[in-house]
Amino acid sequence: MLDAQGLRKSYGPVLALDAVDLTVEKGDLTAVLGPSGCGKTTLLRCVAGFERVDAGTVTLDGRAVAAAGTHVPPHRRHVTVVPQEGALFPHFSVRDNVGYGLDRSARRGGRVDEVLALVGLDGYADRMPHQLSGGQQQRVAVARALAPRPPLVLLDEPFSALDATLRTDLRRDIRAALRADGATAILVTHDQGEALSMADHIAVMRAGRIVQHGQSNQVYEDPADPWIAEFVGEAMLLPATIANATTVDTALGRLPLRGAAGAAGRVRVLLRPEQLSPTDGDLAEVTRHEYHGHDTLLGLRLADGTPLLARVMGQRTPPVGASIGLDVLGAVRAYGDA
Repeated sequence: MLDAQGLRKSYGPVLALDAVDLTVEKGDLTAVLGPSGCGKTTLLRCVAGFERVDAGTVTLDGRAVAAAGTHVPPHRRHVTVVPQEGALFPHFSVRDNVGYGLDRSARRGGRVDEVLALVGLDGYADRMPHQLSGGQQQRVAVARALAPRPPLVLLDEPFSALDATLRTDLRRDIRAALRADGATAILVTHDQGEALSMADHIAVMRAGRIVQHGQSNQVYEDPADPWIAEFVGEAMLLPATIANATTVDTALGRLPLRGAAGAAGRVRVLLRPEQLSPTDGDLAEVTRHEYHGHDTLLGLRLADGTPLLARVMGQRTPPVGASIGLDVLGAVRAYGDA
């Protein structure tokens, strides 16, 4: 559905996009994930046609919309954008907001009611925007984006202004609505949990470049470098020594490797908190608790002072100051020692 190749975009001396490649398959939801200032919103604006690219090509559903000497304007790309805040017309009803981009036959054909039902607002068509909560307004914005059946929906951090509980519910419902309508979408976000829970694929951006693009679980479980490992979720990087082609020696014992070991010598290995399970023993001291309801994050310290984190489900957790053993679940990913 989308094929962007070699995109470059500068604002004066600032290089916002540096040879960016991004492919999104039809029916896929891809999250572009990165810290503030990495270029992800610029990428979205170039795909939408709001910005002209300095170099590279954008092909949308088989049609070149940006290339050398070519710039198809936004209204002719038929891409829809859901902004951070719904940006509804305050003097239009929900029905008129959603139907704004539809021709008369589509409005009469029931498309407005169809997409309102998809986003969980069946029966809200005659309300005015000021009668809706913030989350409901964002649902209307998504319904409006879906209504004309665009080739691509661009979601520009659409949940950032909502409280945590509302964000969780809305993410789930909007993801279901996109899937039910067969929509292809790009979600721009700096929220790792949002990207992991919603997207089929994640493209991680750093300093104007896409540094890893893959399935969501692959990016989390097998990040391409230590920076990505620490950016996409909580990460611990422990010093280790390659023991053989399949294992490494660490302060937690000999651990199995994921993937090839590479050259013998010192490395760092990636552990996630959910890979550590407390057992009987005296390998580590519990230094703190972070209670999250469904789980508790334990702060730990090894005898050599190395800090660790372990995520424990349920309420039965060892107290602060206790000595515990640790089992390591699964394999670890090795990176060359810095």
